[in-house]
Amino acid sequence: MLEVRARQGRRRLALLRRATLRLVVAGSTTAAVLVLGPAAQAAPADDVRINEVVTTGSVGDSIELFNKGAAAVDISGWVLKDDNNSSKFTVPSGTTLGAGAARAFDVSASFGLGSGDKARLYLPGGSTLVDSFAWTSHSAPSWSRCPDGTGSFGPAALTLGAPNSCGGGTAPEAWPGGGSVATADGSDVFGSDLSGLYQEGSVMWGAQNSGKLWRLVRDGSGGWRPDTANGWTSGKTLRFPGGTGSPDSEAVTLTAAGAAGGAYVASERNGDASGTSRLSVLRYDVTTGTGTTLTATKEWNLTAGLPAVGSNAGFEAITWIPDATLTAAGFKDESTGAAYAPGRFGAHTGGVFFVGVEGTGSVHGYVLEDGGAATRIATISSGMSGVMELQWEPQAGRLWAVCDDTCSGRHRTMKIGTDGTFAPAAVYNRPTGMANLNNEGFTLAAADECSGGTKPVYWADDSNTGGHAIRRGTVTC
Repeated sequence: MLEVRARQGRRRLALLRRATLRLVVAGSTTAAVLVLGPAAQAAPADDVRINEVVTTGSVGDSIELFNKGAAAVDISGWVLKDDNNSSKFTVPSGTTLGAGAARAFDVSASFGLGSGDKARLYLPGGSTLVDSFAWTSHSAPSWSRCPDGTGSFGPAALTLGAPNSCGGGTAPEAWPGGGSVATADGSDVFGSDLSGLYQEGSVMWGAQNSGKLWRLVRDGSGGWRPDTANGWTSGKTLRFPGGTGSPDSEAVTLTAAGAAGGAYVASERNGDASGTSRLSVLRYDVTTGTGTTLTATKEWNLTAGLPAVGSNAGFEAITWIPDATLTAAGFKDESTGAAYAPGRFGAHTGGVFFVGVEGTGSVHGYVLEDGGAATRIATISSGMSGVMELQWEPQAGRLWAVCDDTCSGRHRTMKIGTDGTFAPAAVYNRPTGMANLNNEGFTLAAADECSGGTKPVYWADDSNTGGHAIRRGTVTC
């Protein structure tokens, strides 16, 4: 039976135009019922999706919903849960989600989202499941769908209430330099596990996973060899403060003070307790002494403030960017939401350290104060499954993020945008003349080595393929 509930008179036609036809089944009788109501009531529930989840960081535990449909949806009374059925957050009355719109809900007062947990969305009443997402580690800082509402979840920048940003950038481009690559070390000098590189003019610093730091000098033929002076011939063994432990040294960088200001090493664990993460930045005095062991003068253990990762999936990369560069670009401090203000921190080398995490593909910026305090002021999605090396290139004002053979040797560059955060600038394939090597180190020569429009770059192959750990190529200046 067709039932039309409408007032008589001139409003009848307008109401009919707004009506929706619905099939109602009661026992053995099926009737078509014309129901009047706003478009928000007619949109299907499966147009609404969990779109972003934040489990740790600068905001409360949050779940964002996104309407991928073409009509608004009234989500009043819908229910959000974690993996516990007794935990629930009810969407407030009068909440409508427009077409293509996102809205985030801080659920921290109702339940907490753990490092291994779920976010579930239910229709009013909490028994009809609409959508769910599960994860095994904390967000860094966000788990986000890309594209919004339809794609798969991955690590990304925090964008609650706004379009998701997954660092995808553009399609990969050809390597911005020469295609040929040559070995730049002697045969089997370093063996496996040479990971991080940092060129300081005529000196190259190398971090080896086995708890060793190398000082390299030019070999006269475009390559590098170990320095034979002051105990550096076979590299120097690294120790944590106090002289104990063996840092799993993955990367090395210097500040504007150069080697005189100390070498800063990123380590993911203590090799003497290899099953436990220890995400640390260590400072070493590398300009005095002739011994073969270096004991850290300072450690910033950052483990507690970061999402949990496997003991062999932690810090793989480190670089340093001067305060003056960041403030000139209007860089935003995520801990305050305002422009980065170096003056609110104590003495801290005059810059910010950026570290890359293999397990999450995220980059984190820290102010490391001389007194031992550490403040995270940035979290950046690299758009890659892992970050093996970071290098700041001051001449081009860009941050390089490098992945190894798991990403086919892709390189990404990022620049600070008008919103004060790092955004993808380009994606590059590895040079055509280089095999898909396990490159965990990467460094660029300074502008003074530019010749004919290109300058040298170097990679460290953790696997020592063919007996060589360092390779040389070029990049446009």
